[in-house]
Amino acid sequence: MKNLLLLISTIFIFIACSSKQDEEYNKPALYWYNKMLKEISLYQLDKADDTYTSLESEHRKSPLLPSALMVIATTHMDDEEYQLAIYYFNEFIKMFEDDKKQDYVRYLKIKSKFLAFKQQFREQKLIDDTLEDINKFVKKYPNSSYIHLVKTIQSRLYMAKATLNVEIASLYKRIDKPKAALVYENKAKKSCEDIKNIKPVNVPWYRAMFE
Repeated sequence: MKNLLLLISTIFIFIACSSKQDEEYNKPALYWYNKMLKEISLYQLDKADDTYTSLESEHRKSPLLPSALMVIATTHMDDEEYQLAIYYFNEFIKMFEDDKKQDYVRYLKIKSKFLAFKQQFREQKLIDDTLEDINKFVKKYPNSSYIHLVKTIQSRLYMAKATLNVEIASLYKRIDKPKAALVYENKAKKSCEDIKNIKPVNVPWYRAMFE
């Protein structure tokens, strides 16, 4: 009897879930868009991601899609989920190459990468990747209204890269490897002309334990 009741309960749950899923297919683009906005307002970002996926998969040519992409991307950016934000910005860049907001989206992608630095001296590849994006931006959008913001980020990243190389050079000096130290001092000079102006980064003691 118990087994029969368990089987009936399982079948009932399966049917209920199937019915609910059926209701969530083949909806108008506006339905998915409003649903996503509601989920974001309720801080249900995982559900909002799924709802955006439904909008994108069912209505790839909808005029609501660019706006939905920007909303979900900037929401993740504001929530400091920078990798997800970068993913969505990349999607926008690929899907809407002719959009007039391309320079703005690329700027937000660069800003997200810049904000993604969480641990000092451990993000050399991210620094290089972001600088590469910046160089492409400067060449492609020299007259963009965001060019000065991008160049400010560029300057800070060059300083960060120089700081990293100075720290590595200091390490090699401490272990008596002057040739290796010189290599990294030269690298630092390429990133920042006057490395004498680079000051050691003050790291709080509770973070220094993990650096």
